[in-house]
Amino acid sequence: MLPQSVLLITIGIAFLFSVLISPVLIPFLKRLKFGQSIREEGPESHQSKSGTPTMGGVLIIVSIIFTSLFMIWRYEGTELSSEFFILLFVLIGYGLIGFLDDFIKIIKKRNLGLTSKQKMLFQIFIAVVVYIVLHNHGYNTAVSIPGTDFSMEFGWFYSVFLLVMLVGASNAVNLTDGLDGLVAGTASIAFATFAIIGTYQHVEPEITIFSLSVVGALLGFLVFNSHPAKVFMGDTGSLSIGAILATVAILMKLELLLVIIGGVFVIETISVMLQVTYFKLTGGKRIFKMTPLHHHFELTGWSEWRVVVTFWFVGFICAGLGLFIEVWM
Repeated sequence: MLPQSVLLITIGIAFLFSVLISPVLIPFLKRLKFGQSIREEGPESHQSKSGTPTMGGVLIIVSIIFTSLFMIWRYEGTELSSEFFILLFVLIGYGLIGFLDDFIKIIKKRNLGLTSKQKMLFQIFIAVVVYIVLHNHGYNTAVSIPGTDFSMEFGWFYSVFLLVMLVGASNAVNLTDGLDGLVAGTASIAFATFAIIGTYQHVEPEITIFSLSVVGALLGFLVFNSHPAKVFMGDTGSLSIGAILATVAILMKLELLLVIIGGVFVIETISVMLQVTYFKLTGGKRIFKMTPLHHHFELTGWSEWRVVVTFWFVGFICAGLGLFIEVWM
């Protein structure tokens, strides 16, 4: 088990890195005119956010890499595990997809970057590489049922399952990233939960250190991303965060528990799927005022801060349920 001091120092370093670098990065993004374009069909109140610096996910990614490498060097030595390299590959790979998407949006001055097919192709490519690496290392393809001793052997189908997890989680977090501080808060809760479970279950220390680096980086970013946000993480941040959340769950063999711990992201995604399906089946009728779900509550009269705090609370409930199932059951 990792010493408690290591856990706290990891979060602290990542937090301070984000907090200290953000005041430098935000003016730099402003000078480059890297401002967010707000989609016209979104809530009218969001139009005032147009021009807010985006691509802050670059800071999150750099903070995670710096902190995790430093802490692993201090605690583990210079030898890095294959699991850590997979996490780095997914973080950087999906971060680059998001960066390219954000950059195109900025150049075109509209809220449309890569096409959905282009984005999906890149996401699938990275997922396939991850599966090949795991397969070559003889990775266990059985999937455990949370809270039980029962597991299902997926065999070759695990490749499809892994692909759905990585692509699905990255897009789910990307959908959730629509309000100031929403993803930074909910994702930090989810990563902290996996880190706690990892500490109790004695998983690869590097996975726990990496997860805690994400927590610290997100909390530091939240200082400047909470309402009213001074910077957005953009797809650079949201796509990479979602992908590494799924990767952590895969490497810890807690694939299905991700659905519970990441419950907020699942709910947001389901709301979009239900809305689109119902809209097509009924010829234009809607279940919600707007999706993803956080916009529905905004349009019912809730303040943005109230929506975000409520979703954070739901995130804590999901995290508590995940901990109860995996640690105490």
